[in-house]
Amino acid sequence: MPTRPIAEVLEAADQMTAEELDRLPYGMIQLDATGRILNYNAIESRLASLPREEAIGKQFFTEIAPCTRVQEFYGRFTEGVIRESLDTSFRFHFAFKQNPRDVTVRLLYSKRTRTVWVLISDQDGKPLAEPRGEG
Repeated sequence: MPTRPIAEVLEAADQMTAEELDRLPYGMIQLDATGRILNYNAIESRLASLPREEAIGKQFFTEIAPCTRVQEFYGRFTEGVIRESLDTSFRFHFAFKQNPRDVTVRLLYSKRTRTVWVLISDQDGKPLAEPRGEG
């Protein structure tokens, strides 16, 4: 099964079920305008060593990944929410205790749901895992 282009994944993400998000080869996090986690897929859960149940409903920038509360990440997020327009990519180092990693982050504002999708790929923008097929 070929990997879907990131732009296509982000366009479809608003309408995906949790199971569909789990099949994506990227870390996917959906944040409301305050930074509260609405969706958190299986790849991100595994890489961050954090069960989805412990992430959903928490504040991403303060409770889950405080290392992201910097201008490079949080600043772009807040500016995008205010403008209701955001599509940017940048490299970032997640300084997690158990699994620190260098990644590429893409932030995309969804006008449809008024949320921000955080797509995490490897440092070269490639998938983090092989896509999982049906069944």
